[in-house]
Amino acid sequence: MISQNTDIIYGKNPILEAIENGILLDKILIQNDMRGETEKEIRHLAKKNGINLTYVPKEKLSKIAPSAHQGLVAYISKIVYANLQNILEQAKTEEKIPTLVILDGITDVRNMGAIARSAEIFNIDALIVLEKNSAQINEEAIKASAGALLSIPVCREKSLAVLLETLINEGFQVWAADLNTEKKLGDIPTNEPIAIVLGAEGSGISKVTKDYADGIFSIDQGGKIQSLNVSVAAGIIFHHIFALKYNIK
Repeated sequence: MISQNTDIIYGKNPILEAIENGILLDKILIQNDMRGETEKEIRHLAKKNGINLTYVPKEKLSKIAPSAHQGLVAYISKIVYANLQNILEQAKTEEKIPTLVILDGITDVRNMGAIARSAEIFNIDALIVLEKNSAQINEEAIKASAGALLSIPVCREKSLAVLLETLINEGFQVWAADLNTEKKLGDIPTNEPIAIVLGAEGSGISKVTKDYADGIFSIDQGGKIQSLNVSVAAGIIFHHIFALKYNIK
């Protein structure tokens, strides 16, 4: 069934029908002790259709949907995800120097929305999120983005390591924002394709990002507070790159 919360569908048959009818699903939550043919069928379809499948306790499902959920809840996607290869090919065709932004473990929907808003304003070519450990793009995220999530291309990738390796092979410089580094925002090259990685508040960028990054930079700051909110930092970073690329003083 479709819940009064129109973001979700629950129950085996409604979810299977949604997939068969081409309704885009962000992710499926499945009861962690489910076994048998239903679990196998859902797992197979999720893999085939690139849908994130997460195993959770029954109690979590019951908080989201009525007791008739049958151990399955699916979130309907609010956007159509862009294809990263298409974006890279388009940049080559237009002979432009693209700037991409990768969200590495950002799970707060308001932060995601605010980052998307700044990204759209400052001509970021695409946002890239990961299937796991990423905020859901729901009504709240879209509202926080002032609608930017409906207009800026958003790509969703399975593996951060594969993503970073792909971009490096495509000639991108990968630069990640962090606190503990000697390099600064001004060290980022803007005359070649770049991918900016933003990590979660608290935990920061992941080890995978640190292993692949060409550079890790921080934003100069004063005051006693040690760090900026990630969405505020994003706005500063995007404006800096925008101003250099378009020679704005």
